[in-house]
Amino acid sequence: MRLALSFAALFLSIVFIQLGAGTLSPLDALSGRALGFSERQIGLLGSAHFVGFIGGCLVTPWVMARVGHSRAFAAFAATGAISALLHPVFESATVWAILRIGTGATVAGAYTVAESWLQAKATNENRGRVSSIYRFVDLIASLGAQVMIAGLEPAAYVSYNLIACFLCLSIFPLILTTSKPPPSPTTPRIRVLRAVRLSPLGAAGAVTVGLSTSSFRMVGPLYGDVNGLVPSQIGLFLAAAVLGGACAQPVMGHFSDRCDRRKLLIVVSALALASCLFFVTRPIEQSFRELLTASFLFGACSFPLYSVSAAHANDYAEPDFVVELNASLVMMFGIGAVVSPLLASELIARYGPAAMFAYIGAAHATLMLFGLWRMTRRPLSATKTPHTYRPRTSMLLERLLGRRER
Repeated sequence: MRLALSFAALFLSIVFIQLGAGTLSPLDALSGRALGFSERQIGLLGSAHFVGFIGGCLVTPWVMARVGHSRAFAAFAATGAISALLHPVFESATVWAILRIGTGATVAGAYTVAESWLQAKATNENRGRVSSIYRFVDLIASLGAQVMIAGLEPAAYVSYNLIACFLCLSIFPLILTTSKPPPSPTTPRIRVLRAVRLSPLGAAGAVTVGLSTSSFRMVGPLYGDVNGLVPSQIGLFLAAAVLGGACAQPVMGHFSDRCDRRKLLIVVSALALASCLFFVTRPIEQSFRELLTASFLFGACSFPLYSVSAAHANDYAEPDFVVELNASLVMMFGIGAVVSPLLASELIARYGPAAMFAYIGAAHATLMLFGLWRMTRRPLSATKTPHTYRPRTSMLLERLLGRRER
């Protein structure tokens, strides 16, 4: 408890950021539907978010070096709040996409500052507990952000004002803390080609997670709305997947540390494909309980794949390339996440809502087949790094997690 309290300001700021920016994505999809946006335009909003996310990951260390951690965090949070407040003012999909670039940068900037601060303040003795508490707080806040959709009216000033309030509240804990900010970190080099050559399967897994989870979280509300779900049901539908991913992480970590990670990626990809086939083949008129169960299973199979892919890639990495490798994996996730919402929404527009899960299932099937092929190309690594849950929050997270002995 004492440890959690010592980092309370950082954790509280992350909670408010997640409740604000994390709620904005599904609310935008529902608001866009209410305002008559096309499926393609709603997909564009999700893609714009990840354009901002990638940009925020790259520029935040530069901003911190010039104005410090607290001012950088305040600037990014203010950018997100302004973006949220301007949504009801401009009922234009193009303007909203530009605003979503700002909120994507807000998420990347806020998490980069928080993770840099946590990394600098944590010691070797408490680093594991700090990162565990941090990830637990982030998961709970993410779950709360999805549930909040049930109580927000789409395209309403009040809804966007509430989101802006959460983003503004995130500034106070860090501004008022008496803790001294740490030195500003340097930006890790992004070496995508070297990461791909080092671990083609790990890179493919990162891209696949970007393709699948970004589609679900950004376009999933559209899927629910097209199929006649009300906002409260859509919120629970999204929350069930987040909960499934959270519950599966410890199980996935257990098997990841005890078996061939390539086989685990193949098996879990096959299970994710099976969950997608459920959505494709079963009519939406199925009971809502069955829909929540399917969403839970999809999240349990799809969301933890990134951590397994990263652990597999780290098995082959030299110690001096670990930070750069994981920064490159975040970049590859972001590239997949930029493309996917727009593609998923286009498929829904052309072929109906089930096409989104057909597309996600195809991505997992491709990863499964690629994993089978990679097993014939290279023997299993002689070393194995411990599995660690890695949220795709910033390119500095690996420094917080620390390099564990093999």
